Amino acid sequence: MKNILVTGFEPFGGETVNPSWELARALNGELIAGMRVVAVELPCVFGAALARLDEALLRVKPAVVLAIGQAGGRCDLSLERVAINVDDARIPDNAGAQPVDEPVVPDGPAAYFSTLPIKAIVAGLKAAGYPASVSQTAGTFVCNHVFYGLQHRLRGQDVRSGFMHIPYLPEQAARHPGAPSLPLPTLVAAARQALELAATAQEIRAGGGQLD
Repeated sequence: MKNILVTGFEPFGGETVNPSWELARALNGELIAGMRVVAVELPCVFGAALARLDEALLRVKPAVVLAIGQAGGRCDLSLERVAINVDDARIPDNAGAQPVDEPVVPDGPAAYFSTLPIKAIVAGLKAAGYPASVSQTAGTFVCNHVFYGLQHRLRGQDVRSGFMHIPYLPEQAARHPGAPSLPLPTLVAAARQALELAATAQEIRAGGGQLD
């Protein structure tokens, strides 16, 4: 049976929970599009996150990879278009590192695009009533670090891979007045659909194209 690798992060920035890991582990073991979901928690630490990702890629040998991260302040499921080769941390990671203008991969290309059908995923999520959008930036913290590292490692391979940001959970938003949130059951249901589309949909292109 083929596998889908879903990653989430440990809590960071003073939070006690990270919705990305709560979502990933809720999906662990499910069968989606005829494939088994394997969830892996990544440390919110530059370098160490990629080491854990490397281990997971080697062990799981996925056909599809969806890395997920928390984006406090966002109100929807944001499918990231591009990862850039820059680590530039506004706050320290969980090991205290705070790189400034450093490459994720020395001498690597400036950027990688997602190989997920991101517009098809967004269209399918919206049609099902879930808030979703294509995002043009994954930031420059550990989320982008993992997204870039993932795409770099899988370049040229027949694996669909990319990154999705999600909002706070309601219990987090209660500590951040005015911040949007989505409850975990909604995130789980939406992520199931996103993974189904990630595995099976053809991308929607400008000037035509269909969502299979």
